[in-house]
Amino acid sequence: MTNEHWKDDPEEQDYPAARSYLSLLVDPREAKKIAKALADEPDTVRYKAKDLLRAAGLPLLALDDPEVAKDLAKVKVGTKLSPVLLVRSDPLWVADGYHRICASYRLDEDAEIPCRIVARTRVTTGRKRTRKASP
Repeated sequence: MTNEHWKDDPEEQDYPAARSYLSLLVDPREAKKIAKALADEPDTVRYKAKDLLRAAGLPLLALDDPEVAKDLAKVKVGTKLSPVLLVRSDPLWVADGYHRICASYRLDEDAEIPCRIVARTRVTTGRKRTRKASP
């Protein structure tokens, strides 16, 4: 397996991008917590491009998609791509890196992509729920 077109760590601007996207799916406070958890996650795991698309239920973007084309051009000149940011949910959420996954798939559908992944967090309100005793 070659990792020649991947950086070891996500770029700093990937986390605000992830937070922005996640705020469309969940409350902005929860999105902030998830983005912070992604930034704090020290481990990088690898998944095949085709499996990421399947788990997320996302279509493969065309070669002429502007962002996919831009990522493919970066790889062609030797610029490394940032790992993708994922959230375990049902389906999988690609918080940042959808275009990079598609570009990598176009190079090799079995390519293993470096990812930072966290489980979806639950926002607590600070109030404890108590069950009333049955009469």
